[in-house]
Amino acid sequence: MIVLSIGTSHPWNVSGIGRDLIVGTRLNARVFTAIVAVSAQDAGGVVALHAVPPGIVRAQLSALPWDAAGAVRVGALATRENVQAVSAALRARPALTAVVDPVFAASRGGELADEAARRAIAEELATLPSVVLTPNLAEAATLLGTHPIQREAIGDAAAALQARGAHAVLVKGGHLGGDPVDALATAAGVELFSEPRIAGEMHGIGCTLAMALACELARETPLAAAVAAARGYVRAEIARH
Repeated sequence: MIVLSIGTSHPWNVSGIGRDLIVGTRLNARVFTAIVAVSAQDAGGVVALHAVPPGIVRAQLSALPWDAAGAVRVGALATRENVQAVSAALRARPALTAVVDPVFAASRGGELADEAARRAIAEELATLPSVVLTPNLAEAATLLGTHPIQREAIGDAAAALQARGAHAVLVKGGHLGGDPVDALATAAGVELFSEPRIAGEMHGIGCTLAMALACELARETPLAAAVAAARGYVRAEIARH
């Protein structure tokens, strides 16, 4: 089972490309990578961010074993040019599912995508029919251009994003008060996932969920079951910390 990981590095490997390699190994996937940005991050957030030149990004993408891959995981992309390079690669392979986590900022502070990159993600990447989009509440609100999303509106937000063209959208409600709830929207409708909140904290939850979901889809698990399995993996990881 092969999963392609495209995104940004983190020195601690608690998120981004490094986290994908860890999760992929634990879930028996062989992970091939393309690094589109290098970050310097610590406990205080992003210290520095260097976007890889688009020509180097395109060369890395060309070197990936696309024909052998079962799924793709896309993380932080930093610039409009690199969003466009990744979008073009995915557009050329419409049968390959891509789990796209539209990472705009680090959870501990600091930007990971400039304004032009955010617009390109919303207009070019998040609308591809091969994409399973996994925004958190803040990212979903940014993509929709709306106010903060409340618990009762999470399903509507997922459906509104899916209607723009993505195969599916999973809006993650982990930052809601009380028990977390996630909303999965497809052309067939909206399904909610919720269990009691687990005590404990873990960095890189969004990256972990997206990569676990990509691994499940690479082994051809049906989407709703893949979401449930990925959420279960994340819950087990939180409980371990």
